[in-house]
Amino acid sequence: MVAIIKTGHSIHSIFNYNENKVKQGVAECIGEGNYPMDVDKMSDTMKLNRFLKQAALNDNVKRNSVHISLNFDPSENYSNGKLMAIANSYMEKIGFREQPYLVYQHYDSAHPHIHITSIKVRADGSRIDMHNIGRNQSETARKEIEKSFGLVVAEGRRKNHNKELQPISIGKVKYGRIQSKKAISNVLSQVLTSYRYASLAELNAVLKQYNVLADRGNENSRIFKAKGLVYRILDDDGKSIGVPIKASDFYYTPTLKFLEKKFISNATTKTSDKSRIKNVIDKAFLRTKMSMTELVVLLEKEGINTVFRKNAEGLLYGITYVDHTTKCVFNGSALGKEYSAKAIQDRCTSIRLVEQKTTDSNTEKSQNITFETPNSEIMATLFGSDFQNNKYVGSNTLMRQLAAILTESQQTANYIPNQLKGKKKKKKRRGQSDNQ
Repeated sequence: MVAIIKTGHSIHSIFNYNENKVKQGVAECIGEGNYPMDVDKMSDTMKLNRFLKQAALNDNVKRNSVHISLNFDPSENYSNGKLMAIANSYMEKIGFREQPYLVYQHYDSAHPHIHITSIKVRADGSRIDMHNIGRNQSETARKEIEKSFGLVVAEGRRKNHNKELQPISIGKVKYGRIQSKKAISNVLSQVLTSYRYASLAELNAVLKQYNVLADRGNENSRIFKAKGLVYRILDDDGKSIGVPIKASDFYYTPTLKFLEKKFISNATTKTSDKSRIKNVIDKAFLRTKMSMTELVVLLEKEGINTVFRKNAEGLLYGITYVDHTTKCVFNGSALGKEYSAKAIQDRCTSIRLVEQKTTDSNTEKSQNITFETPNSEIMATLFGSDFQNNKYVGSNTLMRQLAAILTESQQTANYIPNQLKGKKKKKKRRGQSDNQ
């Protein structure tokens, strides 16, 4: 089981998010905690007012809403009764036993999961301190619940994952298929919490695989100057389509400020996972021939996507690696100089150049063999008396011609020059006349 805890400023946003899922038919409110009646007997207004009245007891608590998701292995399909028992146990163990909460089961993802909505203000008006609750109380609760309920253990499973599995089972967003905001939200809910990225470019390297883009606009735009952020749907050619949606419109507000905090925390936790990508790339370059396209295919087989960044003229200036096994994203230069865009291009080119140079070198060697000037007696014996007394020894042209003849890979019946053939025939006829 994996638990994710988020807090927010608006109880309305979190409540409406879950209730809208119910109306869309992809979620169900399966239970409640510390409500005066069962959920199936309450209207939406009654559910929400329970939160609002208790939260109003302390106006000083600005981030007063709590949104928790408990995520299970795809093989775990539990009844509503068991899911409620898990939710009740979890809320008790993290200190929310007396708080009002609603439990929703969502069906919009490949893995089973539930969402729990609650507030941070107690019935006496005091505030619940949630500092490090994820690292301390929640982590302890998770381990105890996994053991007591016989759940699939989350810790250590990443090492045993199939490297070829896709990171998330959601498909690419297709404009017009479903509501834009819902489609983008589905992608963000998976990517933002699962992957470790240290810049907007690294985050977009993942999001673009699902036809989503986090966009600040150009440097002269109003949204950029105001440090705003919008999310866009992309078509299959990577071009923006439809109306962009402001980050603040999503219930968990994945704004630039929110992302910048993630950048800092992720940068310190993902450094140990660099070696896997580097080893896979180095192994690929052990091949005698490698093009950029072949490299991309080889990395994909190892669960690593390669994202190229090009300028308006189509020139490559950046490369980003998305490792779906470790859920880490790295700019090429962050791995080392030899893994940057330019270095990868040079490494692919150098392999082809070395191969070409080797071929050219072999050809050159065969065409530039140095011959020592033969002894005149040897030349006369081989090619006739005209070579006696070094008559042709000084002729560079003839020496090159002889070199070409002797180094031919396949010699034919006509490999001897005509002038040499003539001398041999004449010698043969002299021998016949003497015998007569």
